[in-house]
Amino acid sequence: MSLKEQLKGDVIAHMKAGDKVALTTVRNVLGEIETREKSGKAPVELDDRQVTALLQKEAAKRRETAATYAAAGHDDRAQAEIAEAKVIEAYLPTALTREEAEAIVDGVIAGLQADGAELSVRSMGAVMKSVTPKIGGRFDGKAVSEMVKARLA
Repeated sequence: MSLKEQLKGDVIAHMKAGDKVALTTVRNVLGEIETREKSGKAPVELDDRQVTALLQKEAAKRRETAATYAAAGHDDRAQAEIAEAKVIEAYLPTALTREEAEAIVDGVIAGLQADGAELSVRSMGAVMKSVTPKIGGRFDGKAVSEMVKARLA
């Protein structure tokens, strides 16, 4: 079952359970998915990786909004945004720890060096191309980029 199908099935489950926060959040996410699929010259079907990336952005957006509300003293609105973020994060794959991400980066670099590649900061693109599918949105991409850059420097 694809992630999108799971989201659609969960709309019914949340309706039956009477969970209005989860129902509204999942409907909003499905709307965002449909918008992405229909935007552009030709309609496309998002795969699980693309849906996961969209879910990560939506969760991050809600966390940022919650921080803004909290800073402005609107704790009730901040809590609502955090609740929505938690619903979205339930659909995301389990996050990697920093140590696990570093192990993946080190493994990829070691593998490329074993293949005879001379690695420097200029070869960061090649390393990131190999690392990205293995991490697959389970760790912050910017932090991974910094890890790779530090190891290649």
